[in-house]
Amino acid sequence: MVSMKDVALACNVSVATVSKALNNHNDISEAKREEIKKKAKEMGYFPNISARALKTNRTYSIGVLFVDEARSGLTHDYFVAVLESFKVTAEKKGYDITFLNCNKSRSNRLSYLEHARFRGFDGVVIACIDFSDPEVMELVESDIPVVTIDHLFNNRISIVSDNIKGMRDLLTYIYNHGHRKIAYIHGMESAVTSSRLSSFYKTAEELGLVIPDEYVKEAGYRDTDMTAKRTRELLDLKEPPTCIIFPDDYAAFGGINAIKKRGLRIPQDISVAGYDGIRVARQIEPAITTLAQNTKKLGRYAAEKLIGLIEKPKTTLIEQVIVQGELLEGATVGRIEL
Repeated sequence: MVSMKDVALACNVSVATVSKALNNHNDISEAKREEIKKKAKEMGYFPNISARALKTNRTYSIGVLFVDEARSGLTHDYFVAVLESFKVTAEKKGYDITFLNCNKSRSNRLSYLEHARFRGFDGVVIACIDFSDPEVMELVESDIPVVTIDHLFNNRISIVSDNIKGMRDLLTYIYNHGHRKIAYIHGMESAVTSSRLSSFYKTAEELGLVIPDEYVKEAGYRDTDMTAKRTRELLDLKEPPTCIIFPDDYAAFGGINAIKKRGLRIPQDISVAGYDGIRVARQIEPAITTLAQNTKKLGRYAAEKLIGLIEKPKTTLIEQVIVQGELLEGATVGRIEL
């Protein structure tokens, strides 16, 4: 096995210099760092993880706690994009990521906190889970550095989309296209849903819109069947809406199918809008009008903040980081002449 000393001899530098180069210290030139890294790679050098952990008191391993409420796992377009950005950023900074065991059906399974300690994670990122779960609360209240995505805890860093501005931009866009009968099928109860729903009502009030109670319905995120059912209920109203906002782009497919089965055209007969900005929503015809969340920034900020907590706990602020999205006009919101 090639050692750091072997690399030092090959580069005619000290072991300390090799160590600094491999750990990206700034007190040696970039050219020398790259030269040493290149030689180490050519020689097949790999750091001794155990020795590194003893020296730094870190394992350079981060846990990911992710359980989609719809049990769609890693097919969840939005969160997969966020976690991919998180993974890329963490790996660039020398960290590996591992998913925590979330299979609660196993009789001998460890709790989330026990698993994190067993694996020796330096920190954990939590996304898309039941945040009221006692096991999640136990992990959040532990001494392990934690960052949450799309959920707020008073004592933890959170990275969240600006759902208030996002819904305001989306509803205002629909309003400016002449729509006054606008329905909203929102997701199940969560911090994200609460922000979007409150923004929907507040924006409607500011625009002078009257939102009948029967125009607001609930369906699970990514639940195409329930969204289709709620859509049919809206279409059956004596005065159906001219536009329906769906919980998310994926759930929107259920609503769109229900509309098409009624022989209605989008957007000529009825308009629709989604939320998230997933890729497939932009590729279908017509492309869905939606609010695209910035998954790259969400994932990157989560990784940077968590690594900051790990490496610089005294100077990393416990804060809520808000990431703005972008309205994608698509072609599913038609214009109504007033």
